[in-house]
Amino acid sequence: MAKVIGIGNALVDVLIRLDDEKIINELGFPKGSMQLIDAGTSALIADKTKDFKKEMASGGSAANTIHGLARLGMETAFIGTVGRDETGRFFEEDMKKSGITPLLFKSDSPSGIANAFITKDGERTFGTFLGAAVELSGDMLKKELFEGYDALHIEGYLVQNHELIETALRLAKEAGLKISLDLASFNVVEDNLDFLKEMTEKYVDILFANEEEAKAFTGMEPKEALHEISKSVDISVVKIGGKGSMVKQRELIVNIEPIKANPIDTTGAGDIYASGFLWGYLNGLGFEKAGYAGSLLASTVIEVIGAKFDDAKWDEIKKQLQAG
Repeated sequence: MAKVIGIGNALVDVLIRLDDEKIINELGFPKGSMQLIDAGTSALIADKTKDFKKEMASGGSAANTIHGLARLGMETAFIGTVGRDETGRFFEEDMKKSGITPLLFKSDSPSGIANAFITKDGERTFGTFLGAAVELSGDMLKKELFEGYDALHIEGYLVQNHELIETALRLAKEAGLKISLDLASFNVVEDNLDFLKEMTEKYVDILFANEEEAKAFTGMEPKEALHEISKSVDISVVKIGGKGSMVKQRELIVNIEPIKANPIDTTGAGDIYASGFLWGYLNGLGFEKAGYAGSLLASTVIEVIGAKFDDAKWDEIKKQLQAG
């Protein structure tokens, strides 16, 4: 079975359920976006939401995808940086519990926290304090870290450090890995468009984007964006929410039907879709089965709070994938 290594911002998600949009409006966060914040704003959020119902889980886009792959039985590892604090220990232990090999650098800075505001329509808006996560740098990476793996999955959120993301992509290519990139929030794509396009053309084999990210990346609607992205990568995947997803490789186009769900929180839906798709694709099951796996995982995760679900749901998913 294929082995996958991920690299991304090592964050602990703090999931905050809202009755209305007052707090995200006060903070000036566009609904559905990811905003980078400083330690002071993170402390302000903690104070403003101290009486709200919250849950914690290890997070970060690539870490969520690697978690899903591990739960599907693949051998995985994750590269990131955490602080020498309780939050960092929580992140590392959560990785180990899921069977992921944590390749974590340690820092004296506080660990990163992603405050996820979940509104009643299931949409999530992030205020992310990167903390120690942002201290991961290109000079900390060596080619040996990537050897022995078949694929690298990397998150677009790492573009806050161009040198890091380019070094990771180059070393992975030198080690012979396929490279999967999941574009970040639409505003992150807009702010780093030229760089992301350059990296995609030089290194990326599989690119994942939702419809907003695809539009930010190409200026086009989903179907046209799929064709445009496929000019730069071997496999382009555009997710269109409740309408399913589309996959293109050269002249082959596969439309993936959505799986009906009752969404309460979309946190991690795109990340876990990538888990299912990569599991299917890397195991040679074809795009229809890979897309079905992605849709099945995504439809399951949006029915719970956060980007994780319990063992019983994983057992059910594995049975459905075996049957399908």
